[in-house]
Formats: sequence, C-alpha cells, structure tokens
Amino acid sequence: MPQHVPSSLRNADAHTADPRGAGPHAAGPVRPRRIVFLAHRDLGNPAAGGSEMLVDRLAAGLTELGHQVTLLCGGPAGHGALRDYRVVSAGGRTTHYLRARSAFARRIGACDLLVEVCNGMPYLAPLWHRGPTLCLVNHVHTDLWRMRLRGPWAPAAHAGRRLEQWALSGAQRGGLLVAVSPSTASALHAIGVDPGRIRLVTTGVEEPGPRADRSPEPLFLAVGRLVEYKRIDLLLRLWERVRPVTGGRLLIVGDGPEGPRLRQLAGRAVEFTGHVSEAEKHRLLCEAWLLLHPSAVEGWGLVVMEAAVRGTPALGFDVPGVRDSIEDGVTGLLAHGASSFAAAWCTLALSTRRRELMGKAAEERAAGYRWAHTVRRFRAVAAEAARGPGPLGSRAP
Repeated sequence: MPQHVPSSLRNADAHTADPRGAGPHAAGPVRPRRIVFLAHRDLGNPAAGGSEMLVDRLAAGLTELGHQVTLLCGGPAGHGALRDYRVVSAGGRTTHYLRARSAFARRIGACDLLVEVCNGMPYLAPLWHRGPTLCLVNHVHTDLWRMRLRGPWAPAAHAGRRLEQWALSGAQRGGLLVAVSPSTASALHAIGVDPGRIRLVTTGVEEPGPRADRSPEPLFLAVGRLVEYKRIDLLLRLWERVRPVTGGRLLIVGDGPEGPRLRQLAGRAVEFTGHVSEAEKHRLLCEAWLLLHPSAVEGWGLVVMEAAVRGTPALGFDVPGVRDSIEDGVTGLLAHGASSFAAAWCTLALSTRRRELMGKAAEERAAGYRWAHTVRRFRAVAAEAARGPGPLGSRAP
C-alpha cells in the first residue's frame, strides 16, 4: 500500500472547514437539509464496528445541528435503540445491496444529499440517484479481498477488488470522496481517484469520563470484531512468547465469526469477554497497561484513540490506518514484523516510565480529536458536495 499522501491533502486540517481541505467554494451558504446515509449496517447490529460508530456519530451530530437525517442500511434497523435520526432497513445482510435503490424510492423518495458509505461492496449510488452524492470511505479493501475469500472463492475476490476499484475511481467520477485517514486518502489516490476530489475527515472520540485505576498487575487488551484481518490468532501466538517475560493477563474484547477458532488457539492467562458495553470497554481501557492492535489494515483505528483518551498507549503494526492513529515512539509503537511486535510488547510492559510518558502523550493528542470537530468538518464537506451538480448532471429535488 503506498504511503504517499497526495499533495492536495498534505496540509488539510481534519478539524476545520478551511478552503484547502473543503474545496475552493467552502464559504458558500448552501446546507443540505435532508441527508441520507446508505450503509451496510446500523450501530445496533451485532456485527457493528468503527464504521457504524462513525456514521452514528455523524448522523446524530448533523441532526443536532438541524438537518433531517436518515440511515438506510442492511439487516436490523434501529435494533431497539432510540435514535434522534431515522433508521430504515433496505433488506437483509446481502440482499439490501440489490434492494437499496427500490428501498430508497419507496421509503425515502428524495433528499438533498445521499452519502454512500463504501466498505468494499459498493451501492453504485451515483448511477441511480438523481442528485448530489458523497462517498464516505473508511479503507480501500485491496488485499483484504484475497485474505477473506480464498481457495475456490479466489475468483470472487478478484472480481470484488476490481468492482470496488471501479466504483471508487469510475462510478464516483465527478463527486467528492471522504477519507477517514491519510492512509485511506493515499490508497484512493493509488487506485486512480483524483486527489482534488478527496476530503479528509478523521474520526473523533468521546470526551473522557470518570477513569478507573490502572491494573496493579500486567493487563494487556485487544478490542475489536473477531474477524480474520484483525489477526488475533497472531496475537495469541505472540502471547506465548511474551507471557514468560511479562506475566499478567491478555484480555480479548469482542465477538465475531473467528471466535470459536480463536478460543481453541488460546493458551494460558487469556480471557475472551465477548461483546461488552461501552462503559465496560472504557473501564478496561483505563485498567489496561497496553492496547494491542495487530490488525492487517484499518481505516483509522478508532479503538486506538479511545485508548488514548484513557491515557493508554497502543502497540500495532505499521500498516494503513494504524500508522495514522498511533504516533510511533510518542503515543505508542509501530512494529514491522511479528518478532518486533513481541519485542516492543515486552519492552513497554517492563518500562513503567515509558508507558506513562506515552500514555500522557496519547491523551494530549486525543484531546484534538472530538466528535464535534468531526461533525463540523463533515458538514462543511457535505455542503460542498450539495452545492455541485449531481453525478448525472442534475441537482437534488
């Protein structure tokens, strides 16, 4: 994955609506009143993750600012949760991709801006929505297609990769794309997206609440959906090398399809908590000595910044997204291979002073990333997208 960041994004401030970051006409008065997000899942879905958290915070924040926001998604809609914005189901986990257009026509009808959240499989909204669209991209899947679809599914992986690339660089031609990190912006540029159409809007974090005490004994934490690309299996293997040096416990927070296999791989002093509440997650982030994030790729790495808010440094690999959320050597460490990950893990575990300094630096950095900043920045980009002509040359009704 290229690490070059397009020059048009190099100096863009992720938290302000400056002309360089939000386009040449950012000062215009147009604000899209009716905004629809088209996404794979709702936050209440059991498989929800960072992307769903981002959409929820954007939708809630825009609603608070006076916009009428609807989320059109697959799977269960709302899932019993109270929302300030409307949530509509377009169909099942996979069928909603085919039904999105008809569901939009039947259940919504019109809007001032349609935001397509592209997480691999596209909706191709610019081809059927007669109005302004904006594409929100967490990360370009690229090699993840091969990782998740192997063996007899390899041809499907190739087709998925080609479709995603065409959808982002071709079907979205003329419209704006929001990238959640410099890594994502670089990946979009690498597949042919004009950097002049990319806007950077980084993910926020909550204001810190009451803090629990740090665990007196070594406690290491991994948080995320248990899927292949998160590489918890690698973490479990490395733990067998680290544990004799550091002692302590390894806590795995989250659930997912890889759960049963990972539990069979786990050795001593490993605990799987399953899904936990937000309050419990933040309590554990306070108690942990380190957040371990061995993912192969991320859009941004939301949990890294959630740990930072709690003064907990993070250890991850030098991969897209993670290299944006961890400031190497300052708020945590980035490893370049399994052995260096294990070595860094031991080093930080054995150095209380270094962990404390990194935790303090992480907390200070996280103070600049709040959901209010993210919402305001996204609102500016949404206004820019709504001002321009739609992808087919028409404006919203």
